Amino acid sequence: MKLVIVTAVEEFQKEVLKLFKKANIESFSSSDIDGYKNGSSILMASSWFSGEKAGNESHLFFSFTEEEPIVALFSLIKEFNNNLETNNPIKAVVVPIEKFI
Repeated sequence: MKLVIVTAVEEFQKEVLKLFKKANIESFSSSDIDGYKNGSSILMASSWFSGEKAGNESHLFFSFTEEEPIVALFSLIKEFNNNLETNNPIKAVVVPIEKFI
């Protein structure tokens, strides 16, 4: 059993749900989050309130699952990210679980 965690900007929420389904990960949870990037950007500098850092609306998905669906999910995410025209790829990590009930 492992924990897979996926983050994506709000615009990719439906795509992430499709990727989970294609990878046969049927049980998962999600939460709305704000994503932040440190550093200056043209958009931040042109903001009316340039002193404020606004987060990007994002989503966090996670699932306790087995190795095989995770391998499939990572392959699908890699393919998705290779075809992106933005600088906001879907990110994913796997955390091993030592004990569970």
